[in-house]
Amino acid sequence: MTLAVVIGILLAIFLGYITRINIGFYAIAFAYLLGAFGLGLDTAEIIGFWPISIFFVILTVTLFYGFAMVNGTLEKLASHMLYAARRIPWALPLIIFFAATLIAALGAGFYTVVAFMAPMALLLSYKTGLSLVISAMAVNYGALAGANFMTSQSGVIFRGLMSNAGVGSSEAFGISTVIFLATITIPIVVIGVYLIFFRKKLNIQIEPEKPETFDRKQKQTLTLILALMTILLALPILHIAFPGSETIEFVNSKVDISFMAMIFVIISLLLKLGDEKKVIASVPWNTLIMISGVGMLIQVAIEAGVIDQLAEWVSTNIPLVFIPVIMLLIGMVMSLFSSTLGVVTPALFPIVPGIAAATGFSPTLLFVSIVVGAQASAISPFSSGGSLILGSAPKTIDQTELFSSILFKAVPIGVGAALLAGLVMQVIIA
Repeated sequence: MTLAVVIGILLAIFLGYITRINIGFYAIAFAYLLGAFGLGLDTAEIIGFWPISIFFVILTVTLFYGFAMVNGTLEKLASHMLYAARRIPWALPLIIFFAATLIAALGAGFYTVVAFMAPMALLLSYKTGLSLVISAMAVNYGALAGANFMTSQSGVIFRGLMSNAGVGSSEAFGISTVIFLATITIPIVVIGVYLIFFRKKLNIQIEPEKPETFDRKQKQTLTLILALMTILLALPILHIAFPGSETIEFVNSKVDISFMAMIFVIISLLLKLGDEKKVIASVPWNTLIMISGVGMLIQVAIEAGVIDQLAEWVSTNIPLVFIPVIMLLIGMVMSLFSSTLGVVTPALFPIVPGIAAATGFSPTLLFVSIVVGAQASAISPFSSGGSLILGSAPKTIDQTELFSSILFKAVPIGVGAALLAGLVMQVIIA
């Protein structure tokens, strides 16, 4: 059954990739077939494997941030940032990166930001002479880093997965903070090195039109986003700063991102900041189904003992010093053909506590290594990020050239940077 479950997971990923049908659908089907007929589980028990907590958090958070998408707040914010770069054209890669990071951190999520920013960035490359490789990497890196922010889509998902793996909420928040810091530092270094060595060769001309000012609803939307982020970030920080305060500890334990987001959804609706139907339609249902479906299949794998066996194999068959790098490489290889959020982290996060206990490595180091590795190859044309960049490229861009540039230049650069970062993290993170 262990082998059958592993084959089921791989087959769900393979079929999803080949048929372009949501992996979550295949995962649900395999969870039923393997769970009911292989492990003898009741169907009600298999239905109970649906990750309600993660589903609810993603649903409520993306509902709230949907207002900023629907009423044009995030689009206008990106335009303002690009306009601000008109006098420093050499810094365009950094501007694109920080624009993507900020918009993703404000809740747009990885896929939304890539779909929105990639056409703009690639068109700017076409018009200004900026390298397609660095432009695509800036968008991808920025969308990933911003989405990893503790209160944004990926950050919330990571915390939920860690909680499901037995990590406490405060520790999960701290680990997600380290993930964000690592995934925003690596691209700054990569883009910075590029600018140092190639700045003299850049001949970029930016002639953007001055964007319109934010209207009343967009200003209110930004205010609500900043208010929610302040509440969600301030309380954990205060709890760490004043561990003896019972009041702060009580309030911090009761504040939940999903319920807070729902309160802000109601406020946004009362202020009429966006059309309710359009906001609901903006929820990333495909991502929700994929994460939840794979979550069900992973839970079946846990019932079959696959996770424990994998953790034991890694901790006993790989030299101790190489384990963090091996976890990074496993995430990297998986992400070449699959989603970090939908496949890699749901599959690998559950084995981290077992490996950490057996080897003595910090769980933080292992969690961060997995994410850094997975996101190093997320720009692969066969993965969700790279395929989205290819699919959203303007017609003026040569698709064949872009495909080759991403596969043979962007991916190796990302992989090399991640491996170096992995070695540095192993020294820094005890």
